[in-house]
Amino acid sequence: MTLHNETDARSWLEGLPEWDALTAERLACLVALLRAENARQNLVSAASLEAVWLRHIADSAQLLRHVSRETCSPWLDMGTGAGFPGLVIAALRPDCEVIMVESRARRIEWLDRARQELGLNRARIEGARLELVPSRPVRVISARAFAPLARLLDLSARFSTADTIWLLPKGRSAPQELRELTRWQHMFHVEQSLTDPEAGIIVGSLIGPASAGTKGNRL
Repeated sequence: MTLHNETDARSWLEGLPEWDALTAERLACLVALLRAENARQNLVSAASLEAVWLRHIADSAQLLRHVSRETCSPWLDMGTGAGFPGLVIAALRPDCEVIMVESRARRIEWLDRARQELGLNRARIEGARLELVPSRPVRVISARAFAPLARLLDLSARFSTADTIWLLPKGRSAPQELRELTRWQHMFHVEQSLTDPEAGIIVGSLIGPASAGTKGNRL
């Protein structure tokens, strides 16, 4: 299935088990806040705001297909930037502890203001470079356009356990980045994005550093 436009995106979102009147209100508020803030700082491209429900809301929410409500907390979102997917995940699952890592001061201010406006009491911002965030085990790790796959794992493997689910939207580069990953043993595969037929999401679990002569698992 591929979502092609704003109507498709809204219809798909309304079919989610997380969707209710309060969720609809929170996400509509997020879109309004994003539009207003984007006039002050370049959070997202102006062109993407013309299809905001497809390009940002549904694109973020699709990650929930791979994580049950019981296994989503804590959720670590690295390089959250404008709040995607972190703010959307927190809005759809407000009971989930969502930790959004962002180092840029103006983005940190925006994320915290949006979090408060949306009443996302279990979401919080780690306003620091990822290297400075204290290690802790998490159940889900996500990152949207944060770093090349190998570098991303080098930076964040310390948060992962055998039960951690990795959800890494990678666009068109997903298959190639996974093929070129040689320093880690993993159980990753590529899922097609619902919002872009040419984009992929790397999904799975991390086993650990590859031993000498091992090129990792490519499932």
